[in-house]
Amino acid sequence: MKAKSNKNKSTFNKAINWLIKHNEANKLREIAEGNGDEKAYKKHNRRCENTFDKFSDFLYELPKYEQEKILNSNLYLC
Repeated sequence: MKAKSNKNKSTFNKAINWLIKHNEANKLREIAEGNGDEKAYKKHNRRCENTFDKFSDFLYELPKYEQEKILNSNLYLC
């Protein structure tokens, strides 16, 4: 997935990278929850929250058409 405008390329890529990190943390959180591991769940939940906050920060710096491109992609699972 690429940014439509070169001007937004850096911010777009950062948003995508944080979204991928969030998805990975979310998977680990779900595994920990399924295993009943409270300590691991809290760790991955905290990481999930932090990565989503970073993703949101970069997302809102982008123009609406770039935001919609990310939010309508297969990477955005929320």
